[in-house]
Amino acid sequence: MNTNNNIGNMGNNCDNPNNANKNSGNNGNNGNNSGNILSRRKFLKIFGLSTGAVAMGVSCAGPAKEAEEAAVGERQITGEMTYRTNHNTGDRVSILGYGCMRYPMKGEGRDAVYDEEEIYRLIDHALEHGVNYFDTAPVYCRGLSEEITGRALSRHPRESYYIATKLSNFDRSTWSKEKSVQMFQNSLKNLQTDYIDYLLLHGIGGSGMNEFNGRFVDNGVLDYLLQQKEKGVIRNLGFSYHGNVDVFYHLLDLHDKGEVHWDFVQIQMNYVDWKHAKTANHGVVSSEELYEALHSRNIPVVIMEPLLGGRLASQSHHIEAQMRQRRPQDSTAAWAFRYAGSPEGVLTVLSGMTYMDHLNDNLATYCPLEPVTEEEKDYLENVVPIDMFAQQKVGCTSCQYCMPCPYGVDIPGVFEHYNKCLDEDAIVADHRDPDYVKARKRFLIGYDREVNPLRQASHCIGCEECLSHCPQGLRIPQIMRKIDKYAEMLRTNPPE
Repeated sequence: MNTNNNIGNMGNNCDNPNNANKNSGNNGNNGNNSGNILSRRKFLKIFGLSTGAVAMGVSCAGPAKEAEEAAVGERQITGEMTYRTNHNTGDRVSILGYGCMRYPMKGEGRDAVYDEEEIYRLIDHALEHGVNYFDTAPVYCRGLSEEITGRALSRHPRESYYIATKLSNFDRSTWSKEKSVQMFQNSLKNLQTDYIDYLLLHGIGGSGMNEFNGRFVDNGVLDYLLQQKEKGVIRNLGFSYHGNVDVFYHLLDLHDKGEVHWDFVQIQMNYVDWKHAKTANHGVVSSEELYEALHSRNIPVVIMEPLLGGRLASQSHHIEAQMRQRRPQDSTAAWAFRYAGSPEGVLTVLSGMTYMDHLNDNLATYCPLEPVTEEEKDYLENVVPIDMFAQQKVGCTSCQYCMPCPYGVDIPGVFEHYNKCLDEDAIVADHRDPDYVKARKRFLIGYDREVNPLRQASHCIGCEECLSHCPQGLRIPQIMRKIDKYAEMLRTNPPE
């Protein structure tokens, strides 16, 4: 029985400029345990972790060791890859895209290096089974993803795959036309190619219109990219979107006016964010709105975060049981991937596949894709999120946009530990709770083991530097204060 499906398969290239290289997992617990739910509600009320401060229904996408090592089971690849046609160029693109942001490593700590032999094996296996879209960026894998991907793909005929990469000029030092052009030229060199099939303006919307103009408009970089497209050096020009919806619609307005033709757009989409993003992610626009805006304009859609940062790789016990009852052979992750690939406007769904098991599970889902039925769609959009919302977890995807914290706080690590304790019913209201001794030990010992004490929530000073960088709209300093308050309550109230 596949009990922890595709964990470690982030299910996306999370379009992360900081590339944490973390594989995520979420060992879901049964949200129908009414005693636990009441205890959690009492805790949230006491410590102020309201649904505004805690994004409902999701666990952190951190790299828990036990989650990484959990078996994902084996499903059979029964047919050939499903493809979608890009009407702009006629490209026949595999519905499964390979996200090159979470490559496997070997070694430990600072001595760890990327395992190129295993990366070649993964890419060769993906190509053999029809995957032909590979998504990378200059900033992925400690800045090495393009080089590694270029070496791996150059061993195959250039016409057998499509390369997607990004102009990741986030830092102000790279905003000049000279630096941005140099970054683009380096991408060509590192990828060992003289043209890019899919070039994205990376991470549009995160810091508003001024940043977009500074990165691409005022410096003439967008004009340069359009010139490269006319020359055929860029075959498809698009952008990946995070954050400020006004910037999203501004870019679509440029498209409508004929000033810029977007050949594709990359968005976050999954069965939670489709309708419930504003609930789950505190103000983030729904995937449904983004998709419909693009599809109505006939703009092909590339999907990131189909597993919502790994949080849809497992579910509560009763939801997983319902899924197995409907489709006994499918992994929990397969439900999310089938959902993401079903809309007709979707060109490809990105998955950051670190291990062969994850690749094979996704190949089993997409070779061929069996689209979700209307009943399944309704179940995923309306039933499953309600179960998730009851768990009241911090809506962190471990995307690392907030990092590094100027005061050294391990923001994703703190949230991951808190969410993990919620999963294990190791969060209590106060020292009078009958499970206090066990919960206290689990939280405090695990906290010090998993998060360096110098990087815990107590070191957050509320500078709010992280706020503008969080794609999920989390009020990070406020949540940090509440978690620190909870930890302090445990430390100052030893068991009687």
